[in-house]
Parts: sequence; structure tokens; C-alpha cells
Amino acid sequence: MDSAVVEAAGLRVRRGTAEVLRGLDFSIGAGRVTGLIGPSGCGKTTLMRAIVGLQVTSGGALSVLGRPAGSASLRPRIGYAPQDMSIYRDLTVAENVGYFAACIGAPADDVGRVIEQVDLAPYTGRVVERMSGGQRSRVSLAVALLGEPDLLVFDEPTVGLDPLLRRQLWDLFAELVAGGVSLVVSSHVMDEAERCADILLMREGELLAHESPQSLKERTSCQSLDDAFLALVTASESAP
Repeated sequence: MDSAVVEAAGLRVRRGTAEVLRGLDFSIGAGRVTGLIGPSGCGKTTLMRAIVGLQVTSGGALSVLGRPAGSASLRPRIGYAPQDMSIYRDLTVAENVGYFAACIGAPADDVGRVIEQVDLAPYTGRVVERMSGGQRSRVSLAVALLGEPDLLVFDEPTVGLDPLLRRQLWDLFAELVAGGVSLVVSSHVMDEAERCADILLMREGELLAHESPQSLKERTSCQSLDDAFLALVTASESAP
């Protein structure tokens, strides 16, 4: 495997009496798209927030780009697009991206570049409130791309996008990886996992698998990732 961009050892997150992440061990290689796959409520968003330094952990270790997660030096090196978009609905696309570019000290020409990358150039003057949910998601992605970070973390980026825009977005992910960026992308849609080099398959705060989609299907003797996931769940429930 290439050098790791994210490494976890015994990673735990607790909220009140509930343990949301239960002793995760994994290493994510650089220069690839890693899919964080699993049903809603399995801990994907909590794990992504931990990676970008927004979630307090309760045990274990988590390093990102060779530094402890949450280190100040990591801030310009990580781009994050949360599922709940942190953009201003009363501003235009250009105003939103321009504001966040100024916040992180990104070059002025970054604004046009990232808007073009997410295919929003015709909408630069559109107020976000008047845009569709899918378009708003792409504004959030544009903000995450500012400054050309080394690691991009996208939480459910294709929610609300039609099939054509989903394909265009995955084409963009492939271009970013070709340029040397590493991506962690979450989804609860199994067919999107097929586009990833590796997947972390989660259920109820635990990892069921960490391998390539093809390897997982071969190991479980399944034709689809949906069937492979069900096979792993069945096996885990029957284990002593």
C-alpha cells in the first residue's frame, strides 16, 4: 500500500453512554478514493468528523497526514464538505466561495477554478437560496477544494444529484486523484462503492471489511456489494 494518509488504532468515540465508534483499526493509502460505506447511523459521519478534527475521541489513536488528527498544521491540508452544508444561503455562489477563500488565505484565482471544477460557472451570480439541493451540494464541494488540499473528505456528496451529475462528480474525483489528491468519500449507496479503490464497510460503529470492492465480492462469493454486505452481516451475527 502507498503511504498512509489516515491511520487509526483502537479508535473509539463515545456520546453519553453510547459508543458510536468501537475500536476501529485501519490505514487509508494515499492517492486513491477510499469509500466509507454503510447504512445511515453506522458511524460514517462521526468517523469523518474525527478525521478532520471536529470530533473529540474517547480512546485509541488517529493520525492524518502524519500528524495527530485535529492538529492546527493540518487545517490548510484538508478539505471537508459535510453533509449539512456550511454555506450561506443569502449569498451568491461567487460570494460564498470568495468568502471562504479569504478565510483560508487561498489565492484569488482559486475562486473561479473551483467553481469551474464543480460545473457551476453558469451560476456564479446565483443566490444559493434559489438553487437546487444538488447545486448547493456542489457549492459546498467547491469550498472544500479551495487551496488545493492534500486530503479531501466528502460526506454523502452525491445526495440529491441526478445520475448525470453523479457521474460528472465521480469523474472529478478521478481527476483529483490523478493530480495526487487523496479522497475519503462516504455513501450509503452500494453501487458508488464500485467506483472506489478501497472501501471501509461499516455497521453499528464497527468495521466489517476494509479492502477493494472486487476483493470483497470474491471473498464472500457474491456478485454484488449489497449481497457481500449482507453475507458479512450474517456471518458477524452468527459468530460466537
